[in-house]
Amino acid sequence: MSAEHVDLELDCRGMLCPLPIIELGRRVGEVPLGGVVAVVATDLAARHDVPAWCRMRQQEYVGEDAAADGVPRYLVRRLS
Repeated sequence: MSAEHVDLELDCRGMLCPLPIIELGRRVGEVPLGGVVAVVATDLAARHDVPAWCRMRQQEYVGEDAAADGVPRYLVRRLS
């Protein structure tokens, strides 16, 4: 597990591309500036899509860890 504090965790298990990214884009505004959103996703494309979304949207990709059940979890810090 990451030591990073998570403000909002999105359960995107079972969603296929591009749904995890759509959910991230729709909900990132729910956390304060500097807050962290975790995207838990079983879709393998999320490993590339989340960092790419961060670059395009000028947000910070913090990294990847795992949810309690071992599913990959991608961390995004809201910068704007």
